[in-house]
Amino acid sequence: MAGSGTFSEIIDGDVYKYYVDGQWNKSSSGKSVPIINPTTRKTHYKVQACTQEEVNNVIDSAKKAQKLWAKTPLWKRAELLHKAAAILKENKAPIAECLVKEIAKPAKDAVTEVVRSGDLVSYCAEEGVRILGEGKFLVSDSFPGNDRTKYCLTSKIPLGVVLAIPPFNYPVNLAISKIAPALIAGNSIVLKPPTQGAVAALHMVHCFHLAGFPKGLIGCVTGKGSEIGDFLTMHPGVNCISFTGGDTGISISRKAGMIPLQMELGGKDACIVLEDADLDLAVANIVKGGFSYSGQRCTAVKVVLVMEQIASSLVKKVNEKVAKLTVGAPEDNCDITPVVTESSANFIEGLVKDAKEKKATFCQEYKREGNLIWPLLLDNVRPDMRIAWEEPFGPVLPVIRIKTVEEGIHHCNASNFGLQGCVFTSDINKAIMISDAMETGTVQINSAPARGPDHFPFQGLKDSGIGSQGITNSINIMTKVKTTVINLPAPSYTMG
Repeated sequence: MAGSGTFSEIIDGDVYKYYVDGQWNKSSSGKSVPIINPTTRKTHYKVQACTQEEVNNVIDSAKKAQKLWAKTPLWKRAELLHKAAAILKENKAPIAECLVKEIAKPAKDAVTEVVRSGDLVSYCAEEGVRILGEGKFLVSDSFPGNDRTKYCLTSKIPLGVVLAIPPFNYPVNLAISKIAPALIAGNSIVLKPPTQGAVAALHMVHCFHLAGFPKGLIGCVTGKGSEIGDFLTMHPGVNCISFTGGDTGISISRKAGMIPLQMELGGKDACIVLEDADLDLAVANIVKGGFSYSGQRCTAVKVVLVMEQIASSLVKKVNEKVAKLTVGAPEDNCDITPVVTESSANFIEGLVKDAKEKKATFCQEYKREGNLIWPLLLDNVRPDMRIAWEEPFGPVLPVIRIKTVEEGIHHCNASNFGLQGCVFTSDINKAIMISDAMETGTVQINSAPARGPDHFPFQGLKDSGIGSQGITNSINIMTKVKTTVINLPAPSYTMG
């Protein structure tokens, strides 16, 4: 697999190297970080435990390379990105295999993540050429009291070094969503992948290496967040941070200082189902939205708020579909696979026990083997239960029965999260009204919450994030406006 052929240079013995100045190196620490296979719960990979000095070297190298890269023609940047996209897709199988072993992503979904990421790179290259190739021209006499004595030229210029920190659940796609916009905009990248997902990310970085990007432009450091996390995010050489994850992002935002932040954090995505909804459509989306990748998605349906009149019918139909979900190993493309870590499984179990103590209705028997948790629908959930508010990041879905639309909107907005939400109704006027009232970055009408397509704006309110993603928005965040003003003599106003 990765230890031979195309990827042989990224591994030494059984430990994967880190990437600096166009080379794959071993850490001087002599230490490694184990990556546990969620299915076997045994060490499957190891990565370097980089030191703070090595972080310094990666950032210094990125800073130097960025100066030349910013002067590289846009068409050339795009050309290299297209090349990297092609190499990424060509190597979808070995990269997908890493996703299966590191984060228990079902095999077919792992391949989809890699291919989707290649498409994102190519689209970003094209979009970047259009966005960055356009400047603005302003004249002073368009503002009251001014003559035409000044001309203003504006353009977008890169920020410098962008620190990219993706999460475990999409370690390739959500790294690419940061890397591609940064590079097309003329920035350099320092990637700190999650521990679970680090090897897939290293393989992805090697695709950019093979594409021929300048040395130092892309760096990748691995290691324990407790040792290099704050050092990275507070480093004076970092000019922008793009982070996807949980509460760690709130801590980063408090420490980062005066640099642009792009953060997508947690969510408690609410699904409001009205009495006039297409019930079969709602049920299909609730099951897909709540249980795909075992619920380990920021945009998973995490609470269903359904009108009392149809609640029993909806729950019955959801239960019928849940009974058909397959449970088992990611290699077998099961619908429900082990959650990423034992601590995650323990947290989910804590939410389930709290719901049981407070008399929620268990639609299935709670079952767990190691990190594998069977899908569970909880009916008659009340606001005093933890599961009503906390994000399980697992295959457990609460249902709250509501008497009015206002009750559903209130529950959604009372959350400290505000990532996405959805509403199911056949009345478009009601749908728009509810969308306007929901305090979330996105509302899906008659569909489950979702991130894609990857060029759509994607953002959260409240504790769910800062800034907006999507290719155009990412390019805008990773650039700043540069203005040049040309001053001319005042006109005489003499008429011939």
